Amino acid sequence: MNTILKTKKITPIISVRRVTKNFDGVRAVDDLSIEIEKGKITGIIGPNGSGKTTLINLLTGMIPFDTGSVFVNGSKELFKIKAYDISVFGSTRTFQDVRLFEQMTVLDNILVVLTERNVASALFEKHKKFHNQKAKEVLEKMGLWGKKNELAVNLSYGQRKLLEIARVLATKSDVYFLDEPFAGLFPEMVKLISEIIKELKQQGKTVILIEHDMSLIRELCDYVFVMESGNLLAEGEPKEVLGDKKVIEAYLGE
Repeated sequence: MNTILKTKKITPIISVRRVTKNFDGVRAVDDLSIEIEKGKITGIIGPNGSGKTTLINLLTGMIPFDTGSVFVNGSKELFKIKAYDISVFGSTRTFQDVRLFEQMTVLDNILVVLTERNVASALFEKHKKFHNQKAKEVLEKMGLWGKKNELAVNLSYGQRKLLEIARVLATKSDVYFLDEPFAGLFPEMVKLISEIIKELKQQGKTVILIEHDMSLIRELCDYVFVMESGNLLAEGEPKEVLGDKKVIEAYLGE
């Protein structure tokens, strides 16, 4: 496969070294090596089945990788990542299929994250004034404060996505993995989340964004990795990569 590989000297917050993942004989991620720059917005794009979400699942401990290793923020080499450990590495994430505590209120969904305890402990903890104020700030930012006493299960699809993003904002994280955060949202919600992602960068945070809307990739991302069939097809700045004929043919189908 011909690839377009652009290399530059960066300060990586995540280094992926020859990572491989197989599912029933299908290689979803194939000997992949990439470096994600600290404090930047990095896009991961590619057609359905290219390995984008699998890669995020590997880097956030949702599934184990078969071979390879990962360095996080210059830490020792990791051969295994567990989901409950990612907060230790300063990471958090959203999912394609929104995951909330359905039978808890909107407010309690945020307070559980803020208390940094397990769900059972958080429910019975007497929340400090700080926690309540922080939850209010995050929910107001997402336009959900008026829904604070509503059960999460009763929210609309768009409100559920906003609540999931509110939860990751409430964490004390350095790296944010956002898996298709704009999917199915109205334009005003897309604009809100775009501004939040830009603010995270201004705060020195790192954002890894999976997105199919190329206009959003061009607007938001500093750097882009293009995946195809578990392989790295191309990498570079959005304008350069998205304008390359090989990427257009392979990804955009033109």
